[in-house]
Amino acid sequence: MTERRLLLGNEAIARGLIENGCAIATAYPGTPSSEILAAVASFQKENNLSMHTQWAVNEKIALEIAYAGCQTGLRAAVAMKQVGLNVASDPLMSAAYMGTKGGFIVISADDPGPISSQTEQDSRLMAMMARIPVLDPSTPLQAKEMVALAYEISESFKTPVMLRPTTRVCHSRQDVALDKIQPNDREVNFEKDPTRWAATPRFRFHLHKEVEEKLAAIARHESTRPVRLNPDARASRAIISSGVAAAHTSEILKEMGLWQTIPFYQVLQPFPLHSEVITHWIDSYDEILVIEETMGVIEMQLADRHRVKGRSSHTVPAVGELYPEDIQEIIAKLWGVEFERQEIPFVAGRRPTLCAGCPHRASFFAIKKAARKGIYTSDIGCYTLGLNLGAVDTVLCMGAAISQAAGFYQAYKNDEKRPDIVATIGDSTFFHAGIPPLIDAVVQKVKFVLVILDNSTTAMTGSQPTPASGHGACGEPLEAVDIESLVRGCGVKYCKKGNPYQYKEFLDLMKDAVKYSRENGPAVVISRYPCVIDLARKGEITEHIPVEVTEDCDGCAYCVKQFECPALVYHEDEEKDEKHVSIDRILCTDCGVCLNVCPKGAIVTKK
Repeated sequence: MTERRLLLGNEAIARGLIENGCAIATAYPGTPSSEILAAVASFQKENNLSMHTQWAVNEKIALEIAYAGCQTGLRAAVAMKQVGLNVASDPLMSAAYMGTKGGFIVISADDPGPISSQTEQDSRLMAMMARIPVLDPSTPLQAKEMVALAYEISESFKTPVMLRPTTRVCHSRQDVALDKIQPNDREVNFEKDPTRWAATPRFRFHLHKEVEEKLAAIARHESTRPVRLNPDARASRAIISSGVAAAHTSEILKEMGLWQTIPFYQVLQPFPLHSEVITHWIDSYDEILVIEETMGVIEMQLADRHRVKGRSSHTVPAVGELYPEDIQEIIAKLWGVEFERQEIPFVAGRRPTLCAGCPHRASFFAIKKAARKGIYTSDIGCYTLGLNLGAVDTVLCMGAAISQAAGFYQAYKNDEKRPDIVATIGDSTFFHAGIPPLIDAVVQKVKFVLVILDNSTTAMTGSQPTPASGHGACGEPLEAVDIESLVRGCGVKYCKKGNPYQYKEFLDLMKDAVKYSRENGPAVVISRYPCVIDLARKGEITEHIPVEVTEDCDGCAYCVKQFECPALVYHEDEEKDEKHVSIDRILCTDCGVCLNVCPKGAIVTKK
């Protein structure tokens, strides 16, 4: 009997890779894609499989490792989120020209909304630019099934194939059958061919011609023909959709009683769109509604502005995730159906903040004290929430904290009132994209402080290992890279580490670093303390400094506003004209850092 499991979409994709003989799987963590490689590692250990599973330093490196695997004839895959694809775009564009030998899948998880990203960019546009096919699953089960289809297309046409799940597919669950795992017994054989694998510009021209020929052939491939889901429906107007929007649209048409009225097609491969079906749609329908996230990729290829309704005609919203209510309203308006939108009431909650006891909070509090009127550049990670503490002024992209600090220094360099500049970056992000800009800052003698927030993990995306962790995706022992040695290797002369939980000593260290940077150049402080959530999960929290709030508290709320620990709770009784702060003992981790926060000394060690 076939085993079935309730799987996340990301777990279903991982299972698809395992079942279809993936020999090399790489990734860099980033929501909503993070669980894919973790699940691959889990299935690998569960089934005792011989394959390589790796968290790479960044997405570019991850793609290059996996691509080399496919050049030997093995099946390979790389996973990342949509903004990570920007980092990997350089090798992706070149790999599209050179093609593949074994199957190669680039999984780019998109984030319409955006829910947890800097942008809601559409990876399908990147596939169009790279000139590779892209598959758009609507459910976890279909995402798993599309892995097999992606490998079939990749090996049939010698091209990388993109699989593009979105957040609602990645993080929804579905009952999925666990099918037989194909044996991973392919011969590893790299065949030297410099005109292909090391092609110079003259040969690249010919490779580009091959790419366009492949695309034309893929656009006629029968297995990626759009699916007519209600063949009995007859009308002069039709709906075309893809991805999770197709799943919503299918359900909505049935709920509205229009399933037997409106012809509905699900597009499996938004690019290249099946050429014969394009002709059929244009010849058969007076009007076509295209419902897709996030950009008009399908709509663009139909290229008939009078008949096609979608984002370009403003029939479909130009930004944001498409909720079922949005799709229902769009269909109701076009087909003249009565519809009253039931708005979900907005309930205000606590804004996102660093966890209680997070060592980053103490670091940020010290940064504000040491550089009171400074410019604070920061980066991508949970420490981005330092903006709530007034210790983050800019967040651009991975590694930009250092580059932007250099830019602000150059702008203010000749100003007598030049502000102090403090950049913050996480340990994983530093390895990912912080080393080149730090080298550049050393060369340019940029006067700033870099604080590397080293919590010994990639915390925000699920506690994946970093190059300093000493273990890999499957828990296997690996070499650990020493951050201090790496920083000094970049040419930094001032590099000191401190424990932010030892707040007074850490504040003195920050003041010393700021003073040094004003006259000499880059100063690096490594703020080192493990993520408290990671410690709690492992049962390794050993330091406890219980605190309490005394009657000296006058409710000034300085601790809540300036330190913003969730365990500090502000109370106000207007009738009694009483204000005070208390400690939430459920949330408090007994880190003791808040002993240094209250200006009235009302937070003390609990007796």
